Amino acid sequence: MSNGEETRNERLVRTFFEALSSGDLEAVRPLIHVDGSWEATGKTIPGAGITRGRDKIIDELLAPIRGLFKPGDPKVRVLRVFGKNEWVAAECEAYGTLASGKPYENRYAWIFEIRDDKLYAIREYMDTAYILQQLSES
Repeated sequence: MSNGEETRNERLVRTFFEALSSGDLEAVRPLIHVDGSWEATGKTIPGAGITRGRDKIIDELLAPIRGLFKPGDPKVRVLRVFGKNEWVAAECEAYGTLASGKPYENRYAWIFEIRDDKLYAIREYMDTAYILQQLSES
């Protein structure tokens, strides 16, 4: 939009990150399309690959990933969100503390496809080497 006002789809993405940062996965569930997918683009990190279906995304992907962190972490800071039609991109920083006590700070890029006012396809790009380093016991 020419006046700088966020679109409905851009607001949906911001709402998603607010819900995700709250740690309440039940607040995230209604934002994802029942037939949605989430692709963590790394090959070697926990949750890598494509998870299909809203309930699998919440219960089999997000719940175990968030379990790697202290309760309520990680938080997501949105740096920018921009979109065109059904596509929205976001640049974010995640920060918090892992269950092991190690700090976590990573940068992310996200691509979202929106259908029926829900997040239909989520693609997450991050520094996977950093994740593996922080998860290692050394």
